[in-house]
Amino acid sequence: MDLSWTVALAGLFVGFVVGLTGMGGGALMTPMMILLFGIQPLAAVSSDLVASMIMKPVGGAVHLRRGTVNRTLVKWLVLGSVPSAFCGVLVLRAVGNEEATQSVVRGALGVALLFAAAAMVAKALIDLRKTQQQQASGVVDRFAGDGSDISVRPWPTLLVGILGGLVVGMTSVGSGSLMIVALLLLYPRLRASQLVGTDLVQAVPLVASASLGHLLFGDFRLDLTTSLLIGALPGVYVGARVSSSAPGGLVRRALVVVLLASGLKLLDVGTGALVVVLAAVAVLGPLLWATIYRAGRPKGSAASPSRLFGAAVTGRLGRPDQAADQAPDQNSSDVPR
Repeated sequence: MDLSWTVALAGLFVGFVVGLTGMGGGALMTPMMILLFGIQPLAAVSSDLVASMIMKPVGGAVHLRRGTVNRTLVKWLVLGSVPSAFCGVLVLRAVGNEEATQSVVRGALGVALLFAAAAMVAKALIDLRKTQQQQASGVVDRFAGDGSDISVRPWPTLLVGILGGLVVGMTSVGSGSLMIVALLLLYPRLRASQLVGTDLVQAVPLVASASLGHLLFGDFRLDLTTSLLIGALPGVYVGARVSSSAPGGLVRRALVVVLLASGLKLLDVGTGALVVVLAAVAVLGPLLWATIYRAGRPKGSAASPSRLFGAAVTGRLGRPDQAADQAPDQNSSDVPR
């Protein structure tokens, strides 16, 4: 099969995952192009960023219309991320010869993927405890939909923008996974819709800046970007349409494994060590999740083994075994974008 069509099919798959789970674009597409199709790392990063520049404004416009964007947060993030994203490309250019540049991109991408996987796990655990606390207290979330009640911390937010922009400019990874977890840690009162909307809108100028740098100094390939968009655009649409009924928690757990494996492979970890790490994650991950799930259950409610197993695998909290009629189903979600 022609490379353009295989890349388009890969874009269809990645677009579907993005629409279904809210993240995984650069974190999946870039390593897939490098590891499966043998595309040079710099060309993969450049083409993926330009494709993202075309897709990002669509989601951002939706959230602007819905009023789920904190414009003050966007301002401080953009002030840091836009110049640093462009500088990330200049850092790659300053490395020197092409072989060294490709090596730096590959290594930086591997590290970014590991951080992205860790960020997804951290976000999932934070969401789990937050949802359980709300279930136990019965407190209704009354915060404003646009996050206008949040007290913005300018300098930490600016620093998040600078660091996140630098990573995106060098690897195309982080505009969603890393930035949104940093926002959650800085502003734990932001709801999921606020996190998604704010992150999507700030990512538009961020990705545009990184894309401009790669168009000027990177290794942009129009045919590669076109193939990505042919598959990714319908994939995102279909994934978004089925996201309400699909077990998103299960997909996100699979995504963490994919990110971890891709990151370790890009860092040239041996196959034996890779299998050991993934096996450990497969065993210890559900045990950790089930332990936290059980510890956070409301007092007086029992957690049957089947419910613990279901929560560990899918991330769906479900109702307490006792007082089931009083507590509605909850779904713990990981990083939305």
